Amino acid sequence: MKLLLAVVLVGATSALVERTEWEAYKEKYNKVYANPIEELHRMKVYANNKALVSRHMKEYAEGKHTFTMAINQFADLTNEEFSARHGGLKVGSTVPHTAHKMSGKTAPASVDWRDHGAVTPIPNQGACGSSWAFAATGSLEGAWKLSGHELVELSVQQLLDCTGRYGCYGCQGGWMDKAFEYIRDNGGIQSVSSYPYTAKNGDCHSDASKNVATLSNWTDVPQGSEAGLLDGVANHGPVSVGIDATRSSFQMYSGGVYDDPHCHDSQVGHGALVVGYGTEDGKDYWLVKNWWGASWGLDGYIKMSRNKNNQCGIAAVASYAVV
Repeated sequence: MKLLLAVVLVGATSALVERTEWEAYKEKYNKVYANPIEELHRMKVYANNKALVSRHMKEYAEGKHTFTMAINQFADLTNEEFSARHGGLKVGSTVPHTAHKMSGKTAPASVDWRDHGAVTPIPNQGACGSSWAFAATGSLEGAWKLSGHELVELSVQQLLDCTGRYGCYGCQGGWMDKAFEYIRDNGGIQSVSSYPYTAKNGDCHSDASKNVATLSNWTDVPQGSEAGLLDGVANHGPVSVGIDATRSSFQMYSGGVYDDPHCHDSQVGHGALVVGYGTEDGKDYWLVKNWWGASWGLDGYIKMSRNKNNQCGIAAVASYAVV
């Protein structure tokens, strides 16, 4: 029976994708499936996504798009599965704090805080809805560095384990402002080396004596204000944001300025970090750090449309740490 099933698997999938291509994909991304039936399903999903990418790239060559798509580690997931597994932002209420006030300064034409050593390497959140925690630590990492300290990777896992009483749910979601609130109340946060990331919920075992960074407050950008977001990024550093990352085009983005008119501006479910901005081929963009590993997008980053009516909700829930 097992031999017959294997023969059926090979025969059924040969028309969808070359076996050598499929084996190379599995090896590249360390894919292992529970059984031949599951593998057949994943191979079909891969074939559908490959067709989607091919169609997009044909249209890109015709000048219909400003960004490219490519097969990546998410190509064996349906868009519904992808959206459910990779996100984690749950916007909620917050305690009164500072609202961003425009500086009145003329912002530079472009900014990239990586050039100032204020951005840590690209992590991988795995199958955990921890984007909110990565976005919060990313903003504080930048603020800490720009205030004169050494750049240090901060513990996302500590936020997953210790913010339950603040209304966060670990891998099931949370909000950047609540992460900031916890860090302030806790007198700081530990480094990833002293409180490592496990990509799953755990018991809180924080040790205040190991805190390596603190914040005094956090600031919210006015809802939906790209002008406010620009002012914040230009004058304060990396800003945590919520975005709609559910589109298939986002799932398999590979380069260029991401512009999808179907992206929601109010349904934000993924936390990310704006680390700069600029213009490419006449298209304004936000430079956004993501948490899906360096093999996704532009070495882990994406250039998202700027000045396009808050596309993907880029300025819907933006905030930054204040040291």
